[in-house]
Amino acid sequence: MQKYKCTVCDWVYDPTVGDPEHGIAAGTPFEELPDDWTCPLCFVGKEDFEPCEE
Repeated sequence: MQKYKCTVCDWVYDPTVGDPEHGIAAGTPFEELPDDWTCPLCFVGKEDFEPCEE
């Protein structure tokens, strides 16, 4: 699954890990994150993420 990096703080969303602290289960693709989901470090929205190869 594709990872996505925050263009503001460089935090990487890894779908194999999810974001369990915010109710996002492991295995959740970035595209299926809720529209109101935000970066857990800097709180910007999904529009500030881009695909990455990390």
